[in-house]
Amino acid sequence: MPLPFTTRDASGGDDMEKMCGDFNLTRTQRFMGFGICFGIGFLISFLSTFALFTGNIGLFAFFYTLGNIISLIGTGFLTGFLSQLKKMFDQTRMVATIIFLGSIVLTFIFAFVVGIPLLTLISCIVQYLALMWYSISYIPFARDLVKSFFTSCFGK
Repeated sequence: MPLPFTTRDASGGDDMEKMCGDFNLTRTQRFMGFGICFGIGFLISFLSTFALFTGNIGLFAFFYTLGNIISLIGTGFLTGFLSQLKKMFDQTRMVATIIFLGSIVLTFIFAFVVGIPLLTLISCIVQYLALMWYSISYIPFARDLVKSFFTSCFGK
C-alpha cells in the first residue's frame, strides 16, 4: 500500500526507493532503520547523562555526541544518505548544520582539551538545539510554528 506522499514512476519504484539509492530497502526496512537508529541514538545520549554523576565529562561528551550522530544517521534511511548529505548544506539548513558540526567540535575541545565542564555542557545544549532546528526543517511549516510560539511567549 503506497503512502500518500509517495509516487510511482514508470519502472514501478517509488520516491523513497530512489532516495535510498542502491540499498534496495523496502519501506518497512527504511522505517525500521530510522526507528532503530533514532532509538539507539536517543538511548545512548540519555544514558550518557549518568557519566555526569560520576564527574566524567569526557565520557559524557563522547557518548552524548555519539548518540546525536546516530540519531541523525537514522534519518538517512528516510531521505536517502546521499540526499541527506546534500540537503544538510541547502540554504535553509546550512546554518543549523554548521552550528551542529561546530558544537560537536567545541564539545570535544571543551571536554578533552580545555577540560571545562560548564562549557562542555553549554556546547552539548547548543548541539541538541541545532540538531532539533535541523530536524524540524524537514517538517513543513514547523520552523514557522516554533518561531511564532517563541515570539508570542517572549515578544518581538
